[in-house]
Formats: sequence, C-alpha cells, structure tokens
Amino acid sequence: MTMQQLMGMMQGLQEAMAASKSEQERMQAYLIASQARNDELHRANEELRCGWRDVDEPETATPPREFSTPFSQEILETAIPNMFIGPKVTFTGMEDLEAHLTAFHTQMMLVGGSDAVRCKLFMSTLTGMAMDWFISLPEGHITSFAQLSRLFREQYLANRALAPVSYDLFDVKQYQGETLKEYISRFGAQVVKVGTTDKPMIVYAFRKGVCPRSFSKSLNRSRPKTFAEVRRRAVEHIASEGEAYEKCMTTAPTRPRAQMRAQPARVHEAPTERKNPNRRLPTRQGEPNLGVDQKEGERAIDP
Repeated sequence: MTMQQLMGMMQGLQEAMAASKSEQERMQAYLIASQARNDELHRANEELRCGWRDVDEPETATPPREFSTPFSQEILETAIPNMFIGPKVTFTGMEDLEAHLTAFHTQMMLVGGSDAVRCKLFMSTLTGMAMDWFISLPEGHITSFAQLSRLFREQYLANRALAPVSYDLFDVKQYQGETLKEYISRFGAQVVKVGTTDKPMIVYAFRKGVCPRSFSKSLNRSRPKTFAEVRRRAVEHIASEGEAYEKCMTTAPTRPRAQMRAQPARVHEAPTERKNPNRRLPTRQGEPNLGVDQKEGERAIDP
C-alpha cells in the first residue's frame, strides 16, 4: 500500500468522524428542544387543572346547530318511527315538480304518516339546489305540509311541464322497425296522459299514426269505434302474425322416397322366356336358317 493510499484512507476517516460528531450534536439539540416542549405542555396542563378546581359548577356547552330549519317546533318534536319506510324519490331542482309531488303522495298513501311526518320525509327527498333552497327558508316558518307544498310549487314553477292536449295524440307515430305491440303501448300511455274521452278522435289518431301495413288495411276495411276494439283486434292480429311467422321459419320435412320392392324369385323354377313365333333360330355354319316350324317338321320326319 502506497503512502498516497494511506493518506486517502486517513482523510476519509477524519471526514466520517466529523460527520458523526455533527450528527450527534444535531440529535442532542433535538432532544433539548423536545424536552422544552414537554415541559411547556406539562405546565399548561397544570394550569388547566388549577383552573378547573376553581370552577364550582361548570357550564354545560350546547352543541351548535348545523343549519337553521324552517320547520316549526311542533314538527321538529314529532318523531318518525324506526320501522317507517321513507320515500325513494329525489328532487334536485331540475325535475318536474308535479311529477315529484305525485310520486311522493303515492308512496305516502301506502305507508301513511301524520302531517308532520310528511313534512320531514319530504325534506329527505330534496338534494342539491333543492336542499339549498329549503335551508334558506326562514326559521320556524313552515307549520304544515300544505304550506310546504305551496312554497315548493312557487319556487319551481318553471319546471312544470306543459299540460298535454288531446291533439297531441296525432304526434304519436309508429317508428320504423317498431312492433305493433310497442306502438299500442306507447299510444295508450299518451291517451292516459292526455285524459281525453273523445273516442272517435282517439281511433282516428291511431289510424293516422300506424304504419300502412296489413293491420292498417284491416282498420280501413272495418273501422273500429273505440280504442278498446282497436286493442282487441291488434291482439288477434299479433297472434295471427306470430303463427304465420313460425310457419315460415319452420323447415318443412322432405317427402321420403318410394322404396322399390324387389320381386321375389320363384323357387325350383327356371326363368322362362316369351316365345316369339317369328324369331329365327341361330344356325350352324353352312346350315340354312330355318324357321321354327320347319325345324320342328324336320325333327318329326327324322327317325
């Protein structure tokens, strides 16, 4: 090992010792600061204990209210039963207000509840901007559900959908590719929404909206008088179309080929040939070809 290497090693050891010494000094300073903080906390705790001993009757602190409620004290004191099932509808401030009120009333008719319970459960259906509006109402202002409904309608009057008229039925057209069953269901829902009782107009609007196919032709040949008759004839037409479709899609079986029956061979009997009187018998070489009768005559003469 050379002198230069030894000097490098000694210099490295000195640097390591200096770094270790600075780390020890830093740790010692940290321990002193931590001890000082602990002493300060201990002194603060002692002061608090001394202050609590001097107070004979400590004041009970009331929890702060999260937000001011517009319900009256009577509604706030009304408890909701634990087994009570609340409504499953929500209103964010963008939906149709009448549709929301109708859905809420329908569910409350099933489960029941007092007027105060209705107020509290209606508040649980509000969310987003609707909840912000509800919280902004004056404290203790609402005393009944009728008042809450009136304020709700006034606030979201612009969300009310236009009332349908009977002539809206003429806008219901059968889509391309829509089945007759789907079109009748959609048209019937619009009839219920409109609430008209003009039977000839309902039938006429349906005939104008249905696609010009076989069912439309049957309506033109024999015009129905009520929409109930249209439904009945449509059900019959759908059933007949289904049967015809099944027949078209079903593969008809092929006719089996006629089996050729082989004639049974006769036992102990040689096959016979039909004799032809005009047929000439084969002759030997150099022998004249004679007929059958001449041959037989020669055999008879020959002794």
